[in-house]
Amino acid sequence: MPTLSNQTDTFDFQTFLNAITPSSLVEIFTDGACSGNPGPGGWGAVLRCEGQEWEHSGGEVQTTNNRMEMLAAVESLTCLPLQTKIVLYTDSQYLKNGMNLWLKNWKKNGWKTADKSPVKNQDLWQRLDTLTQNQSVEWQWVRGHDGHAENERADALARNAIIAQRMGISS
Repeated sequence: MPTLSNQTDTFDFQTFLNAITPSSLVEIFTDGACSGNPGPGGWGAVLRCEGQEWEHSGGEVQTTNNRMEMLAAVESLTCLPLQTKIVLYTDSQYLKNGMNLWLKNWKKNGWKTADKSPVKNQDLWQRLDTLTQNQSVEWQWVRGHDGHAENERADALARNAIIAQRMGISS
């Protein structure tokens, strides 16, 4: 399904990219949301580096919350230059554990889980695997809906993306 993407610049994206140097640390705060599960979904992300911030979001007509959590990470990592040092904050244990604990065994087992069933969202796990091959990514979990400022911003972007995709708005 196509992803509708909305770019919201706190600063211009090019200004944000120009802030990234080989010694920089990029912080990414992501969230996904779904109205029904499955149902219309949205994702949002806040990226920060050297005092510069950039926000982006998108949505899909029919999806799941887990896919939106993952797509927020995929779309954010896709924007960054290779060899970037990244800390990615997510309120999704599924995403964090998938990347930190399960991915290696899924690949070794031919994209099967421990009980031999196919890995759900394999397409996005494969994209994340490819995107992180040339990045240094530390996956950090934050409690969702608990007052974490950047997580709340990412959540608002994701919820607004659901509204935008329902209205057929993209930029």
